[in-house]
Amino acid sequence: MALRIPSLFRILKRRAPTSLFGRSLLIIVLPIALMQICVTWIFFDSYWQQVNGHLTDGLAGDIAWVTQGYEANPTPVGLKRLEDRAEQSLDLSIIAQPGGKLPTKSHFALFGIDRALQQALSDRIDAPFWFDTTRYPGYVDIRVKVTDGVLRIIAPRDRAFSTQAYSFIFYVTLVTFVLMAVAVLLIRNQVRAIERLADAADAFGRGADIAFKPYGAKEVRQAGQSFLAMKNRIQRHVDQRTTLLASVSHDLRTPLTRLKLELALAEPGKRVEAMKRDLAEMEHMIDEYLAFARGEGGEALERVDIGPLLGEVSESAAKAGAAVRVDADAGLAATVRPNAIKRALSNLVMNAAAHGDHIALAAHATPAGGVEITIDDDGPGIPPERFEEAFTPFGRLDEARNQNEKGVGLGLAIARDVARGHGGDLRLEESPQGGLRVRLTLPR
Repeated sequence: MALRIPSLFRILKRRAPTSLFGRSLLIIVLPIALMQICVTWIFFDSYWQQVNGHLTDGLAGDIAWVTQGYEANPTPVGLKRLEDRAEQSLDLSIIAQPGGKLPTKSHFALFGIDRALQQALSDRIDAPFWFDTTRYPGYVDIRVKVTDGVLRIIAPRDRAFSTQAYSFIFYVTLVTFVLMAVAVLLIRNQVRAIERLADAADAFGRGADIAFKPYGAKEVRQAGQSFLAMKNRIQRHVDQRTTLLASVSHDLRTPLTRLKLELALAEPGKRVEAMKRDLAEMEHMIDEYLAFARGEGGEALERVDIGPLLGEVSESAAKAGAAVRVDADAGLAATVRPNAIKRALSNLVMNAAAHGDHIALAAHATPAGGVEITIDDDGPGIPPERFEEAFTPFGRLDEARNQNEKGVGLGLAIARDVARGHGGDLRLEESPQGGLRVRLTLPR
């Protein structure tokens, strides 16, 4: 038994609603349902049974009187006189069935409302009897075994049962459903405020413009106002960082441009060529640093066809000498920041071209309604236990991948930052081609 209780608890926990709306509804509906059952049970088991007991006791007494009167004078004249008196004074219809037998099957009404009648007839009548309260909506069919057959008595239903009980059930049920409907509307309104807050936070995390106004309960409004305050602080920080990066970019590129001009005017030589290479590498490193810090956050979202985008980024890898194959679903599109996603894909494709000779690009729709892009190469790959380490900014897995002369360890970090900024993700896997597979997922 001690083992069954935790198991039952786990089953109920798995089957319980997971949403706030479902749980809130359950918190309200379950007590109301239990209250309804308890009130109905108490009413039927005590008060209504007590009322019905008085009614059925009177009916059973009249039936006993009718049975005794028939047994005393079973002649047609006596039966006629008994029928007239029973119909006029007691509102009972009597039918004699000479040679008849009592039915063997009984039909019992719901909620045990036949108990009082069964008890009353057993107390007042010594002969075998049978009754049915379900066959006729407004009457009760009672049959008593007499000497020459069966005496059948048809009595109005309100003589045996209190019909007001059905009105009580109806009105209690009606009020319950009305209160539940009001509760559902109120809960739905509160949950909608939380859902809008979650949507606004998700949209802000993806860099989309949002128009959010807190409403709902006090706590929900407070959470919304805190979110807006946080959003404004983050936006100010991003704007300040963007301004700083623009100034740094301008300040660094000006001396670099002067150095490039001086080297271009200098006489050719080994030292000049070496300085030009160092200068080009420095310029490339500055571009990657600025791209990583900037994150392409200010770009607007646009609907972009994935196939042509993959074809465009594959041209750079083809120029680098790699054999590139592109396979994309026709008409596949996603809402992205074009420049940011293009930069991320270019980083991934050029990284594959730097370490492999054959590259396969594929893009397909996912069952969940998103877009999945895979990039496979036949290079040396990365050990699976170091997949997550490869995303570390400025990390260089030189022993696993060939040294990239121009790279500074930001390509994968930038690509994952872009993917997650769109609400997607970037993962590394082992490629069927023997190298590395990069799996990029994006919402549509």
